Amino acid sequence: MDLSTLLAPQAVKVVSDVSSKKRLLQALAELAETRADIPAARIFDALQERESLGPTGVGHGIALPHARLAGLEDVFGVFVRLDRPIDFDAADRQPVDLIFTLLAPVDSGVDHLKALALVSRTLRNEDLCAKLRANNDPSTLYTLLTDIETSAAA
Repeated sequence: MDLSTLLAPQAVKVVSDVSSKKRLLQALAELAETRADIPAARIFDALQERESLGPTGVGHGIALPHARLAGLEDVFGVFVRLDRPIDFDAADRQPVDLIFTLLAPVDSGVDHLKALALVSRTLRNEDLCAKLRANNDPSTLYTLLTDIETSAAA
């Protein structure tokens, strides 16, 4: 499994008009809707329900919201970089600006956990995060995210 199988180029976006966690989750659900073929409202509800169990802000300006949804056939992700960081109840109490959302089928089991671990490992790379924060072009962000694995494997 690699990020290029989880993330499509059209699932990467720079967002400038989000000022709250709720609005961010709505934006993520809308972005995921086209890939999931599931209404954004259902995706939003699933993300919000998962957040109610405990925040998915992992620290260092990064959040990894995720949810399982009936009707999905495979695990996939969407990535958003915010122009202005927002409060996300992160573990280190720092606002977030890099958000990688994972959505998985209800019965995905270990695939969901493997995808979450892959994304977490990838975004622990400080150099990568600095480059993501320095770029506004979604295609560049996609390339940075998916090329990191190729570089690491070489």
